[in-house]
This record gives sequence, C-alpha cells and structure tokens, in this order.
Amino acid sequence: MVVAQNAHQDGEREEMELPETASSGAEDLLYKIAITQIPLVGAVTARTLISYCGGVDAVFRARKRELCKIPGIGDVVAKHVVEQDVLAMAERELEFMQTHGIRPYFYLDKEYPARLKPYRDSPVMLYYKGAADLNAHRTVAIVGTRTPSHYGIAACEELVEGLKPYNVTVISGLAFGIDITAHRKCLEAGVPTIAALGHGLDMVYPGQHRHIAARMLKEGGLLSEYPSRTKPDREHFPMRNRIIAGLSDAVIVVESGASGGSIITAKMGNGYNKDVFAVPGKVNDRMSQGCNHLIKTNQAHLLESAADVGYIMRWEETGSSGVQQELFVELNAQEQIIVNLLAGHTELSIDALTFECGINHSEMAALLLGLEFKGLIRPLPGKRYVSAR
Repeated sequence: MVVAQNAHQDGEREEMELPETASSGAEDLLYKIAITQIPLVGAVTARTLISYCGGVDAVFRARKRELCKIPGIGDVVAKHVVEQDVLAMAERELEFMQTHGIRPYFYLDKEYPARLKPYRDSPVMLYYKGAADLNAHRTVAIVGTRTPSHYGIAACEELVEGLKPYNVTVISGLAFGIDITAHRKCLEAGVPTIAALGHGLDMVYPGQHRHIAARMLKEGGLLSEYPSRTKPDREHFPMRNRIIAGLSDAVIVVESGASGGSIITAKMGNGYNKDVFAVPGKVNDRMSQGCNHLIKTNQAHLLESAADVGYIMRWEETGSSGVQQELFVELNAQEQIIVNLLAGHTELSIDALTFECGINHSEMAALLLGLEFKGLIRPLPGKRYVSAR
C-alpha cells in the first residue's frame, strides 16, 4: 500500500493511506511523478532534493527542518515539499498512463533519452507514446515560423526529402507552420518524426493537428514533460523547446522572424553545443530576419540543402554509415577496447565490460555514455549494451 504523508503546521508529517498499487515499481513511479508536481520545484531543484535526500522517495519522508539545510532549498520550497498532497495526483496520473499505454522516463532511469541526460535543466520526468526510438542513431530538429511563406514550406519539404537517405528521426513541436509541415512531410516520406508538446498527452494542440498526431503514434511519437490535464499555457512552449534542442544532433531553422520560439530553440541548441543550421532568405523579408541574423552572427551554418547537413555532421547516406562512422569518430584507447569487445559479442552487461576491460564501474558508465552519444553502441534493458554497427 502506498503511504503518503500530510504535514502538520510545524512541518512534521503524519501518515495517510492511498489506494493500493500493483507493485513496489508502481510505488516508486508514483514518487517520480509526484516530485515534478510540487510547486516551485523545477528540474534543477528536484535533482538537488533527490541527490541530498538519497532518493526520490526519501524526499517525501524528509522533515521540513532537514530540507531547509539543503543548499538552495529555502523555507518556502521546503514548506511546499512537506505540505503538498501530490501523491494522490500521481496516483491518478499512473492510472491514466496505464490505460493509454504511455511510457514514463525518469532522469535516473537507464531508458531516459541519452541525449538529454547531460543537461541539469532537462525534464526530470518525460511521458511518451509512439513507435519511434527516442535514442535514434541520428536526430534533426526542424523548426520555424507559424506563418511560413510558400518559399519556407517548399524549403522545409525539400529538406525532409533530402534528409531521408541519412536515416534520421525528425523532431519538431506540432505547431502551425513549419513544425506541422515537417511532421506531415515526414509521414509522407516514411521518415520517423517525434513531436515535443507543451501540454499533457490527453490532448492535441492545436486541435486541427489531431489526425497528424494520430498517425505519428504509429510512425513516430508524442513526447511531453507535462502530465495529463496540463493545458497548453503560453509559458510551456519555451520550456518544450529545450527538449527539441536537447534531443537533436542538429537544429534547423527554416524560416523565422527576428524573435520567437524557433530562435529560442536555436539559441538553446547552441547552448547545448549542437550544430545549428538556418535557411537564408531575402534581406528585406520579415520572415527571414531571424535566419539571416543567426547566419550573420555565426550562430548557425548557412543551409542550402540537406547535403549541407550531411557535410557538416560528417554523415554518410544509408548503406555506408557504419564504415564512415569509424573513419570520422576518434576514440581513445579505452573506448576502442569497449567497441571491439561489443563488436565480437551479441551483447554484454556493464559488469562484464568492467571485468573484461579492468575499468572501475563509474568510469565504465561514463565511457559507455560517451559511446552512446557517438552512436557506436546502444543500451538495452538491464544495463546491457550492443554494438550499433
């Protein structure tokens, strides 16, 4: 039985019973969902609380005076932690997820998207439904204005078609304009595509894109950091842009004014050390001001075709990517040993790799994460790994 705790006015807690859950795994998931719903506790604060308390469940057992001793956790945040009845909400969310086949990804879980793990501002919890791989070998974000010109739409469609031979997954935000153009073209061309949303997975916004979203569940995916019943409030969309940027190897801005969501995504991409590209436009065109400025200020590569992405990213088209990958990726001695071991086995656990390589566990974990980012290995459930070649 899941036990929540209500707070007395002095900050102490009393136990209360919540509905029965199926397993300790479900109970653990409840705490993971619940911590994201505490007021004033964002991604960074949640990580701090979990780190100092020794686990997500321990946060909910801590007393106010203990929480106040944690650096960066003041009296107001500590009060919210002990007084909020968020486990009941988490119980409802878990039922919704089980009913609708939604997969949770907590930042400490092995299955959490590898590209997002290095960033402290990445979502603590992600909710996902779909068939596309969140750890796809190559990922590209395509973003832009909600009111594109014929030139912008044509450029977007041509880019998607041109990217197909590179075996990429395209990520965008399901918004009007360039976003939905990219998603729609991906579905037509057979390119996996994922939408990062600024609301819960119980709805689609804008509603006109429901049919595209429904197709994406079979041929792509829908991803959000927000639980069900979360409305598409304005402040959510800049937040979801960091997911788009973080999940992508390259960020492409097709058409944009001087400011807006796509420019925010491009700047976030640069902050995450991603390669950013922009399609140039006429100097007096309002919808090209943002792209032209990114190029002029060296914040983005000038992009004329998908081949420019392949050239800058050192990607080869499908069929020769494995060989070319070896040519371009530089490995240190330890990384090469790991790659060679995995190439000679169907799969190996992290414990087996640690033993075979004579490397301590924490260093091995860091090396494996680096090789995941380089696209040379893939993780499997149970801390096992396989060669990606």
